[in-house]
Amino acid sequence: MLPSTMKAVRIHQHGGPEVLQLDEIPVPEPGPGEVLCKVLGVSVNHLDVWVRRGMPGFPVPFPRILGCDGTGEVVAVGTETHTAAVGQHVLLEPGYNDDLESIEVKRGEDYLAPDYQIRGEHGDGFDCEYVVLPERYVTPMPPGLDPVTTAATPLVFLDAWGMLMERARVREGDVVLVLAAGSGVSSAGIQIAKAEGATVIATGSTQAKRDLAQQLGADFVIDSTQEGWSREVKAMTAGHGADIVFEHVGPATWGESLKSLARNGRLVTCGGTTGPIVKINLPHLFIKNQSILGSTMGPRSALPLILERLAAGTYRPVVHQVLPMSRVQDAHRLVEGREVVGKVVMIPGQ
Repeated sequence: MLPSTMKAVRIHQHGGPEVLQLDEIPVPEPGPGEVLCKVLGVSVNHLDVWVRRGMPGFPVPFPRILGCDGTGEVVAVGTETHTAAVGQHVLLEPGYNDDLESIEVKRGEDYLAPDYQIRGEHGDGFDCEYVVLPERYVTPMPPGLDPVTTAATPLVFLDAWGMLMERARVREGDVVLVLAAGSGVSSAGIQIAKAEGATVIATGSTQAKRDLAQQLGADFVIDSTQEGWSREVKAMTAGHGADIVFEHVGPATWGESLKSLARNGRLVTCGGTTGPIVKINLPHLFIKNQSILGSTMGPRSALPLILERLAAGTYRPVVHQVLPMSRVQDAHRLVEGREVVGKVVMIPGQ
């Protein structure tokens, strides 16, 4: 028998980790076409931190349950469901659309639709013991995958997939420079690029992060704390540079990233963890026929393949630490401290 109440991490105002509260709220019930899942693991992303702090021009209705991605076990199904079964382990998808008839959704580009939203940002997320989702937004997990470590997968692998496969169009033989190897999205980016036959150069600010990059398949690593590290990229590539620069750091690395970019190269970015404003030298951009590409998330149709590659060992989630959800404030402090290598995963009910 299911409990009537559950614990959920909610914010009632913006601020530091101290605003994260573990509230007792009712367990939701699945309606038509919906499933109720017991959350088995939920990862902490920079997006959770930004929502908690507050983002200019982005109002958040309170209270808000955080948590962008995770895994769960189906414990109840509503009417009009077709594939979900009680006891099934599933991936809880981070993205969703309200308009399923939009042209973008119909052609498999759901993440490009005007109404594309992310759990925990645009609506309540997965930092709770139970969650109700439309059946279409739970992806069955292949047998053998650990639901706790797999919770570190959806957001970062979809983001990295969108950057490399959809926007930059990585090809066999490309040289791909991946910034900040210790981050979740970069650890995914290294693995996706290698699986596509690219040569990967990764940067890391600590030896642990550079070691991780090599463990994930990077061919070369660079200490990003050294001034002028773009010269190493050029030296490693006989002066050619990187065909693709995988960026999400922003101002702190932007200048060196552009210096590392090859003629006809593509710089693709999904964020700016060190700030929103960067400078571009336009003559360098057009004379070298370079491209700067923005990217947000990727198609949900990629999730089954990502899970298949996880199960086959081609990809692997990188988990820095597993914590009980009761220590959510500590989890946020770890992520904000930028010493995390990979992801922090929380286990609800602990």
